[in-house]
Amino acid sequence: MPTQAEKGRVFRALHQRDRGFIIPNPWDAGTARLLQSLGFEALATTSAGFAFSIGKADGAVDRETMLAHAAALVAATEVPVSADLENGYADKPLEVAETIRLAAQTGLAGCSVEDVPQGRGKAPYEIPLAAERVRAAAEAAHSLAFPFTLTARAENFIVGRPELRDTIARLQAFQEAGADVLFAPGLKTKEDIRAVVRSVDRPINVIMGLEGVQLSLADLSELGVKRVSVGSALARSAMGAFLRAAREMEAQGTFTFAEDAVKYADLNAMFG
Repeated sequence: MPTQAEKGRVFRALHQRDRGFIIPNPWDAGTARLLQSLGFEALATTSAGFAFSIGKADGAVDRETMLAHAAALVAATEVPVSADLENGYADKPLEVAETIRLAAQTGLAGCSVEDVPQGRGKAPYEIPLAAERVRAAAEAAHSLAFPFTLTARAENFIVGRPELRDTIARLQAFQEAGADVLFAPGLKTKEDIRAVVRSVDRPINVIMGLEGVQLSLADLSELGVKRVSVGSALARSAMGAFLRAAREMEAQGTFTFAEDAVKYADLNAMFG
């Protein structure tokens, strides 16, 4: 098993290549192991996917539970894992920094921090406070004895404020504050993504698996994107199959869904 320091170095190096990489988002240890077995080089947690898996809404999971979840995924795999830690579970910069220190103790190679208060649908922090929170997080991350990659997220697009100028201003402030990677979930067009990439000098993460967006890894690499995640899309896809199967049984009393299921023996062999 690679050490945390080795994983940290590998994860940092993935962002320095001349092409983008996909960092898929498992929601439990089993899906993390399946993704590793397929050859993905790094994984990222999904706050929404994990919340759904334990019967909660996104944003309703506390810090202790989320860090325990991250530790479980780290223990289940040999590849670097980065955690979606929502807003750092705090408004105050020093408390966000403490979340980073606790995250590092789980074995993670990195994490992301959002610029909105905990919960969903709230307005982002004003840029000075948002940047101060990133600066405190970055100082905590960079004080560690190994590379710990901090991703700073500008959430305005996904909280109903799709203003590209604001996104870029936020990401530039987060870059200045010391973030290693920048992320603005909700960007959908090549034009917007290209504008963001050109506005900063840090690796950019974008999220795919969005409705109506069909950009490939090759497309995104050409735009200069370094990392591509899918958020809760894998979890929602699995739950979609589950609901279709359950509705078939309830409404029709039939079981044709099982024809598309992964074979028991195949899964058993993958986990064996």
